[in-house]
Amino acid sequence: MIRAGATTGRRATLHPVAWWLWAAALAVAASRTTNPVLLALLAGVVAFVVAARRSDAPWSRSLVVFFRLGLIVIALRVVLQVVFGNRLPGHVLFTLPEVPLPSWAAGVSIGGPVTAEALLQATVDGMRLAVILLCFGAANSLASPYRLLRCLPAVLYEAGVAVTVALTFAPELVTSIARTREARRLRGRPVRGIAGLHGLAVPVLESALDRSLQLAASMDARGYGRRAGSLTRRRQATAATAVGLLAVVAGVFGVLDQSFAKGVALPVLCIGAVLLGTGMAFGGARSVRTRYRPDRWGVRATVVTASGAVVACAFVAANALGVAGMSLELYPLSFPGLPLAVLAATLVGLLPAVVAPNPLARPVPVSSAPTVGMVPPVASVGPQAGETAA
Repeated sequence: MIRAGATTGRRATLHPVAWWLWAAALAVAASRTTNPVLLALLAGVVAFVVAARRSDAPWSRSLVVFFRLGLIVIALRVVLQVVFGNRLPGHVLFTLPEVPLPSWAAGVSIGGPVTAEALLQATVDGMRLAVILLCFGAANSLASPYRLLRCLPAVLYEAGVAVTVALTFAPELVTSIARTREARRLRGRPVRGIAGLHGLAVPVLESALDRSLQLAASMDARGYGRRAGSLTRRRQATAATAVGLLAVVAGVFGVLDQSFAKGVALPVLCIGAVLLGTGMAFGGARSVRTRYRPDRWGVRATVVTASGAVVACAFVAANALGVAGMSLELYPLSFPGLPLAVLAATLVGLLPAVVAPNPLARPVPVSSAPTVGMVPPVASVGPQAGETAA
């Protein structure tokens, strides 16, 4: 007999699309500033939220990999600036042997004087890209890629499968590398340096091939790719979706471009949105797949998405209005200021650490009241104090 107040055992989780929207909004904010202090603050917000709300799933450790990838990006950006970058004027730190180039390669140089301003600009550019990578690493760590696939519209199911498989590459690679390194360490094999890298390559590639074969077999066994409806209707839905997507892209470009005719861009954008929605609606009707226990969009998902939108809007508006402190000033070289409004908006991005449910928390029973027809538990089955056995 099932009790009415029993716990279902399902952990409270946030909608995966909310995590991706929040991370994408913070990535947009990082792309609108070159202030290293603001970039470091965005990175700290992302790391704090991931540390507070990540689960124990294999993909929850993806942030460390993206962090290391960001450090590699910064180092490569600095090296490219030192060797091939433009020679900015300023405080010369050292001089490399210069290779003369023809006149048509005026924007490229090999060697020459390296200034502190050039190194600082290269570091900030690499740091901005690293923070963007860190934001998407946070989305990989917080949102389940399998649940994200279930939330896509039916018309985008095939594309969603390809994107989801690509997104799961990073967490699956992290898990495979960790498992292989642990096995080699227990066997006394080297896990660092060139020898460790050589020993990791073959097992990791073999594991990737095995996962690919298993995925292909499971998709074929489940009848992946079957479609309902006539061929004419499918072609009409595909054509409407393609034309609508092109019109939306052209409309967005026209709205953002100052030289484009504003009276044409907005109607093209609206017509494209209508065509795109119509094509997706008709295209989704031909899908024969079903959804089991779909994720529901709740108040917490709205708050998490809104917190990221506040950060993105604050950075975009401050950059458009030319607020002091949004960009790094090289001439004269000075420490950048901090706009207080943007700083306060950045702290709003910490709301998911409080609002979002903790996936590691134990489920709480809905009710512990006894139900009708159940026998209450007996404190003891033997004779009580002061009684004798018959």
